[in-house]
Amino acid sequence: MQALAGKQLSAGLSRPSRGQLVITSVATPSKNPASRLAKRSKVEIIKENSDYLRHPLMEELVNDKTYISEDSVQLMKFHGSYQQDHREKRSFGSGKAYMFMMRTRQPGGLVPNRLYLVMDDLADQFGNGTLRLTTRQAYQLHGVLKHDLKTVFSTVIKNMGSTLAACGDVNRNVMAACAPYLNKPEYVHAMKLANDIADLLAPQSGAYYDMWLDGEKFVSVYKEDPKVTADRAFNGFGTNFENSPEPIYGAQFLPRKFKIAVTVPGDNSVDLFTNDLGVIVISDDKGEVKGYNLVVGGGMGRSHRDDETFPRLADPLGYVDKDDIFHAIKAVVAAQRDYGRRDNRKQARLKYLIHEWGIDRFRSVVEQYMGKKFDDFVPMPTWEYQDYLGWGEQGNGKLFYGIYVQNGRIKGEQKKALRAVIEKFELPVTLTPHQNIILREVDPAHKEEISAMLRAGGVQELVDWDSIDRMSMACPALPLCGLAVTEAERSLPDINQRIRAMLTKVGLPADQQLHVRMTGCPNGCARPYMAELGFVGDGPNSYQIWLGGNTNQTRLAEVYAERVKVKDLETFLEPIFAAWNTNRRPNESFGDWTARNGFAAVKQLAAAVPVAAAANGNGNGNGNGAASKGAEKQLAAK
Repeated sequence: MQALAGKQLSAGLSRPSRGQLVITSVATPSKNPASRLAKRSKVEIIKENSDYLRHPLMEELVNDKTYISEDSVQLMKFHGSYQQDHREKRSFGSGKAYMFMMRTRQPGGLVPNRLYLVMDDLADQFGNGTLRLTTRQAYQLHGVLKHDLKTVFSTVIKNMGSTLAACGDVNRNVMAACAPYLNKPEYVHAMKLANDIADLLAPQSGAYYDMWLDGEKFVSVYKEDPKVTADRAFNGFGTNFENSPEPIYGAQFLPRKFKIAVTVPGDNSVDLFTNDLGVIVISDDKGEVKGYNLVVGGGMGRSHRDDETFPRLADPLGYVDKDDIFHAIKAVVAAQRDYGRRDNRKQARLKYLIHEWGIDRFRSVVEQYMGKKFDDFVPMPTWEYQDYLGWGEQGNGKLFYGIYVQNGRIKGEQKKALRAVIEKFELPVTLTPHQNIILREVDPAHKEEISAMLRAGGVQELVDWDSIDRMSMACPALPLCGLAVTEAERSLPDINQRIRAMLTKVGLPADQQLHVRMTGCPNGCARPYMAELGFVGDGPNSYQIWLGGNTNQTRLAEVYAERVKVKDLETFLEPIFAAWNTNRRPNESFGDWTARNGFAAVKQLAAAVPVAAAANGNGNGNGNGAASKGAEKQLAAK
């Protein structure tokens, strides 16, 4: 394995400083842990032997086969693509129906007008005719055949886009609060910072351009912030590999994927605590950015029947001044790079390192790489869920319009209508963390025409959607995702309708909100472990049921039941909803109610609901019903 070549300094010695900073009390690691020989997973060997993600992928992309080897599949992820098998297009005797999913790098979800139109064209010409908006503010283009990959990738690159590091063991797409408020400096700064962080941690070897542009030096109008360039090169405290094509990642890259989100205090539109690293912009009373609160160690992925894998929320790490943010980010990444597990990919995420060490030990190691101690966390207001749908003012005389996209799939007449509006009025867009799209820079004079064009194209207005749909998310799952064991995107709309019917049936208000999320496997791409009601696929037409998350995405749900069949949802959920209706406090949400009572109590209360109450409703939805009160009193007495 590659060892760190830079100098290491012991405690008490003078060392390189940033500005006037002189560090004498914090020691850097005496030896880079990456220099130790240890058991490594197969993927680690593939990365090391790839010449920084080139081989054997470069050779296999030009052969006559319709697929690439498993070694190349692992490398392809770093370039922004997964090889997939369309299970419903397999033909007898011919084996798998190979195709590729391409994912873009879209920091903060910002999409220039030109790139939107190009992606729309590529979907029709080389994809399956749809565009998929992800839960991390990026595009996914499904159905690309191997012989079209180079055309598709090069077209994206040459039209203000990128797929670099959209997948793989690197920093993935950096999320940001998607509010298009140009009169609120903290939001403008958060969006710029997301882009700067994406640049800071982007792979540097040039393999991406060797692969997709034949090494051509593509000239872009975009220029990296000079501070990003300087801070990436700084190696005073052991964050970098000297003289390496990949100064931060080295030949091994990271042990596993790494996710970052940026937001402002109170705005949890990014599901902040589900990220490996969360950055919160802290401003003074005049709106000037002075620094950042950092949280670390979040992550959703887990495996069924493996208790050593679990979802986890991020912990507070500390506060850093504005000038130190890139050094702090590099330090966190370096700690994960050097200490994260490389023998077991199921245990390789940062959350498991912090779970094993504890946040205090992790903070101490990060401070060594940063060359400076963290300050105390700055107090912040309560977090709130935001989605920025509907019409709003940007603050510069222009409007924005947030459009709900069911499970992120832009298709059919909706796709045509969006294309027509975005093309005619030359609008840029923002992709949101909840799979929706925001039209930006709308001239107020065009508002009515845009609304009419969208309505004519079948794009429903926000008032036409049930609030359950508006707040729900699902991953693509079947038929393309190789990890999926059941449906998600295709089945959730119908299940949401059934849930609304159940809520109405037991007497809850017609506008009762409920956060529902669904995935076809336990990897958690749609973040179901944060939902009030989470469905996690555990078999054909079967789901784990997770309950207890909250509406502002700050509390983890817990597994309530296993292997609940889709056909049995009414039998399973109606008594629980009836118990919630009759026993909740005024306006108490479903997640808060289940978390307050605990699962044992919820099960007992649900079991005590009379059949008539579950069927016809009892109570007014404000906690004043009488059903199950006897059971509730018994529980209170215990």
